[in-house]
Amino acid sequence: MENKIYSPIKDYGIIGNGKTTVLINKTGSIDFFCFPHFDSPSVFAKLLDRDAGGYFNTQPKGDDYQIHQNYIDQTNVLLTRFIATRAVVDIIDFMPFDDESEFPNEYIRIVKCIRGTIDFSFELIPKLNYGRSNHTISSDSKHEAIFNCDDTKIESLQVISNIEISDTKSNLITSFSLKEGKTAIFRIGEILDSKSDNSNNFIKSSRKKLRKTVKYWQHWIKKSTYQGNWKVEVDRSALLLKLLTSSEHGVSIAAPTFSLPETLGGDKNWDYRYAWVRDASFTMYAFIRLGFLEEASRFIIWIKNRLKQDLADGVELQIMYRTNGNRDLEESTLENFEGYKKSDPVRIGNEATNQLQLDIYGELLDTIYLFDKYGESISYEFWQLIQQLIEIVIGKWDQPDHGIWEVRETKRSYLYSRVMCWVAIDRAIRLALKHSFPFDRERWIPTRDQIFDDVYNNFWDKKLQSYVHFKNASSLDISLMIMPLVRMISPYDSRWSLTMEAIEKKLMTDVLIYRNMNDTNPKSDDNDEGTFLIGAFWYVECLSRAGQLEKASYYFQKIMNYSNHLGLFSEEIDADGSFLGNFPQAFSHLGLISAAFSLNRNQKDATFNVITTYDLF
Repeated sequence: MENKIYSPIKDYGIIGNGKTTVLINKTGSIDFFCFPHFDSPSVFAKLLDRDAGGYFNTQPKGDDYQIHQNYIDQTNVLLTRFIATRAVVDIIDFMPFDDESEFPNEYIRIVKCIRGTIDFSFELIPKLNYGRSNHTISSDSKHEAIFNCDDTKIESLQVISNIEISDTKSNLITSFSLKEGKTAIFRIGEILDSKSDNSNNFIKSSRKKLRKTVKYWQHWIKKSTYQGNWKVEVDRSALLLKLLTSSEHGVSIAAPTFSLPETLGGDKNWDYRYAWVRDASFTMYAFIRLGFLEEASRFIIWIKNRLKQDLADGVELQIMYRTNGNRDLEESTLENFEGYKKSDPVRIGNEATNQLQLDIYGELLDTIYLFDKYGESISYEFWQLIQQLIEIVIGKWDQPDHGIWEVRETKRSYLYSRVMCWVAIDRAIRLALKHSFPFDRERWIPTRDQIFDDVYNNFWDKKLQSYVHFKNASSLDISLMIMPLVRMISPYDSRWSLTMEAIEKKLMTDVLIYRNMNDTNPKSDDNDEGTFLIGAFWYVECLSRAGQLEKASYYFQKIMNYSNHLGLFSEEIDADGSFLGNFPQAFSHLGLISAAFSLNRNQKDATFNVITTYDLF
């Protein structure tokens, strides 16, 4: 049995087509692939169980190779190079993507021998339906293998190649060889007619798909209006967010993986393959800032459809959905997977969907407000739906909820939720006044002001000289930093300056920051969870807005050192710099974009700095 050593989460890259994604190890191993959709059962999930998960790899034999992995410039096409004195190999991984509304759902690997004659291993070990079902293999050709799941609800998977990959009895090869200049191509995806596609045609069609995909991504990222510092990092983050946005439905998911642990060996292992209203709204906020208004427009259509359907059915907006709008995210455990580094349980589905999280109305209304400002004016029909949302907020804003961190054990009166309820009503009032839409002024405006007074007076701790995590708490949390970012408080306000000092003292380590799930001091108390990346980016943006540009810029550069070799981030960073949580994480990358945008704008426009210099040691 293979030794159960798991690769660091940091060692993976990602490709996708807006329908699903593939995670690829530095060694070229495909260790995570759900098919045909983001939230479909896994085909390969070695990342979650080295034995039962399944994987695909075509690695050159020998251990004397230097391995280099990068994206082809301004694309989501991944290039992995194996370089040795005797030989050089290029492996290109991509999922075809172009401007056409319909395109095959497929993954393609191109293996080219640049120098030498090379023997490769061929390891194709799918584990359909999260490894819970058996399968049979059929084929009409030695260039094809079709994996048919015993569970007929699971879509069959077709593998096609220009080289022979099976014999007449459908037994798969275990190795192949390539001479210098020769290429092997492997296509995995939905079933297509392969009989008319001979080897030469298959190579030509794969080359054409690669060219179109490269062109698509390069054309898309050139639409970005961002031209400031850290453009490479901002572009990579935008490309990642686009990968996580459904090409079919227009909404983004939080992350492409499930059950990667927030604590090694712990049980905080959640399924993030869904569309959170909060995360999707923040993602569209990032797209709007970068000039990608088409993506924001498609999200507005998606959320409008959710509101129409949910409110008509007499139910409130759910905190998360499947990308197709389905509300059913029933949570269950995969008993057959041991979990990443034995971190169990391995969960699919998400029970948090039933929680009360009042903040989602604020993120959503802020994004709608910005889209109305920079994109298209909202319709009166849409306004009528917004009115119903605001009535929900007015009726519930003072209730305890589960908060942004989805604490399952209890409800509390969180500052973040209160602030976002204020944002929801404030942005709705602004929209109404801009368009002269009717609204209940006598209820909306006083309620907005009441929430402001509640936050200002009831969440300030005189002893700590700081705002606190939730009402009557004695601790802080990174979510406090949303206050100046949504313009509820001035970044120069004396209370806010004291709060920033307290955050740095109590929550920060290096340039990273711990979140606080409960009423503890996570920096000093026993804490197995890693630092939360979006908190680091929020801190930089708070510094930037307060005019501390030199410090903010220095911190931003240091945070970049924690990214992986491809410029990607997970949800959390452990003390040793390793990644924790689902990966790659939209929340981290949209935070990066927001911080860079703020820094760039303030460096251009600021007429003074509160603190003009920052000591580097």
